[in-house]
Amino acid sequence: MSEVRKNADRQQFEVWVDDEHVGLLTYIPDGNVWLLPHTEVQPAFEGRGLAGELVRATLDEARAEGVTVIPACPYVARWIERHPDYADLVATR
Repeated sequence: MSEVRKNADRQQFEVWVDDEHVGLLTYIPDGNVWLLPHTEVQPAFEGRGLAGELVRATLDEARAEGVTVIPACPYVARWIERHPDYADLVATR
């Protein structure tokens, strides 16, 4: 079973499987905007949808906090394209 946790001290969302930290999505806050530069999942855990869980949890938290995002990570950008209900969170600068 997987769980996504926000680690504000490290400015990242982390995905855990059982008690093992297996992936992350970093964010850099700048006022009311989060830059999302990097997503990764350990190779042994790829193909399980964990990166998508990270993106969804990060964007859900951004929405809850009232911030927009800059999807600098190609995976995040593609994920938002495939889930247009999150497109309103993309910052327009």
